[in-house]
Amino acid sequence: MKLLVVNPNTTASMTAKIAAAARTAAATGTEIVAATSAMGPASIEGYYDEAFAVPGLIAAIREGEGAGADAAIIACFDDTGLDAARAAVAIPVVGICEAALVTAGQIAKRIAVVTTLERSVVPLEEIVARYGYAARARVSACDVEVLALEDAGSDARARLEAEIDRALGLGADAIVLGCAGMADLAAALSERFGAPVVDGVAAAVKQAEALVALGLRTSRRGAYATPRSKPYAGVMSPFAPPAAREILGSD
Repeated sequence: MKLLVVNPNTTASMTAKIAAAARTAAATGTEIVAATSAMGPASIEGYYDEAFAVPGLIAAIREGEGAGADAAIIACFDDTGLDAARAAVAIPVVGICEAALVTAGQIAKRIAVVTTLERSVVPLEEIVARYGYAARARVSACDVEVLALEDAGSDARARLEAEIDRALGLGADAIVLGCAGMADLAAALSERFGAPVVDGVAAAVKQAEALVALGLRTSRRGAYATPRSKPYAGVMSPFAPPAAREILGSD
């Protein structure tokens, strides 16, 4: 099977890191195709960045579906544009936040989500609540900018480790890494702290593989019904919903 992993920011070095983590998690026979958004912010840190990341994300997922991807993964812990993407294409679309929480919830009762900046805490708390984990998961920040994770000379790793240590001290049973840019650190951090550390990219790969293997696609009833065809104006015109047959395919 072929899985498309989309980095909805425009930083190619982060895409390469995410792709490596996805390939490590993938089963034999699973092809990982990684894509970097062609438009939008260099990193996604809060509501404003997220809003401008969605068009590029949708374009990348549509292109990947057209190139034969069996499922898509949105590699941003905000699950940027997840609902819109599920409505836009026929293939399953998995968000790394939802995948990480579901995975951690199967091995631990008390979960600590460690994200980057304080400004991301409230948006992630809202997502955690939406997915039904508010009573079990606490979100905190390690005060690291997303792009600092790409800088080998920064103290990002030390700050992340300090916050994980604090979260475990407060009673967490498992850690969820709250940024796709942390994807390469999960195994080493799990060994260092003697506790499960869940990377959403790896978790999303395994869930996408399961959906494809089960032959499941996104429901076209209710919330994810095919978007109604209508014109979009200005720079948004390329994102006007295509005809139903283009989304659903010939089957």
